[in-house]
Amino acid sequence: MRLSPPDPWTLLWIVLLFNAMGCIQSIRCKPKSFRDSIIVLEVNASIDSNPTSIDETSSVVLRYRTPHFRACARVLVPPVAGKETWTIGWIQACNHMEFHNSYGNKGMSSWELPDLRDRRIQAISDSDGVNYPWYGNTTETCTIVGPTKKDSKFSVSMNDNFYPSVTWGVPVSDSNVPQLSSIRRDQSFTTWLVAINQVTSETLVLQTVRWRMRLHIQVDPEKPLGQRAILNEPVAQEQPQILGKNEPIPPNAMVKPNANDAQVLMWRPKNGDAVVVIPPKY
Repeated sequence: MRLSPPDPWTLLWIVLLFNAMGCIQSIRCKPKSFRDSIIVLEVNASIDSNPTSIDETSSVVLRYRTPHFRACARVLVPPVAGKETWTIGWIQACNHMEFHNSYGNKGMSSWELPDLRDRRIQAISDSDGVNYPWYGNTTETCTIVGPTKKDSKFSVSMNDNFYPSVTWGVPVSDSNVPQLSSIRRDQSFTTWLVAINQVTSETLVLQTVRWRMRLHIQVDPEKPLGQRAILNEPVAQEQPQILGKNEPIPPNAMVKPNANDAQVLMWRPKNGDAVVVIPPKY
């Protein structure tokens, strides 16, 4: 019996079917890349609601403690097929710093980041100084070593706050006569949730958070110790922004030096030249 050739519509249907099967087979054969498979399940960022606390127990320095910035993310990594090692965690950089301690009509001391102040860089690493580029290496990071056979689900978290000491007396003077009259601080940070391939250095930005810490403490050095300082503003800090669109990480946020090692303490008198009181550590 002689079979009639298939009509054009049947031929088209057969071609489309085989193409679809080929696509399905291709998808099955090619596992998703790490970039495509990692999932951020949840991100939270906040600054504690308590105000900055002031400690006047020392006759040498005033201490204050700001509320904590906190960030936490839950992450899901499906099975990793290859022999890859990925670290997921938090990287932080300082974008702006003003930290001025005024001493009446004598002048002011100022903690400064010269390269950031002079706009030679966009940001400076706020790493712990050991585990570059990570903010820390305990709760702040998690490392996945492939191949893995099942999902990896974990949380990474970090926190940050300021707890400095400011001398009652002028820092370039041998006298400890109280002359501190005000403290002003305004710092801005960008914090990234990041995945880094430990072999290839491929870097994936998963989430970007911006936050700021401000304070103004008014001091009356004539009053008795324990009654000198008052927190003027702000009582409550602005809450962090979790950005809808990620920002790239500036190169200086990934390498030495970190902010703690790069900062210098300057004395800027009302009259005369500025003096370096504490030089950078690097």
